Amino acid sequence: METMTVERVIDAPIEDVFGWLTTTTNYTASPLAVRCALTRGGREAPYGVGAVRTHLWLMGWFRERITRYEPPYATEYVVECSLPPSRHELGRMTFTETAGGTRVSWTTRAEVRVPFLGAFLTRALVRPVLLGTFRSILATADAALTRGAVRR
Repeated sequence: METMTVERVIDAPIEDVFGWLTTTTNYTASPLAVRCALTRGGREAPYGVGAVRTHLWLMGWFRERITRYEPPYATEYVVECSLPPSRHELGRMTFTETAGGTRVSWTTRAEVRVPFLGAFLTRALVRPVLLGTFRSILATADAALTRGAVRR
């Protein structure tokens, strides 16, 4: 199992950053996300606990279920099914107010499910591609939320 984390500070209010990043249909503004959909709404909010979302990224297809939703501070999910197949223990985004806006920390713990080679393939191939995809989505969120804002 490999733990992968990306962080970025976005110069926007925490509520706006949380809202943009938990509405995963926004991810298609990133060049690495092909299609994202909310296939079942959550109990308390569309992207809240129990929500199911699907993502088609350049690196694969994922069906995720939201397991924690605490606006505007945290959301967690688990990948229930994916192609290529993976084992997934954790997906988490946390949001913290900072002097420069909102710090986002996006962590996942997963491994590609291939006998004998899973750990190696995860480190060598999946890790750099997944981290690049997370960085691209965070950069896209930053651009969308700060467009026209005075950059410091």
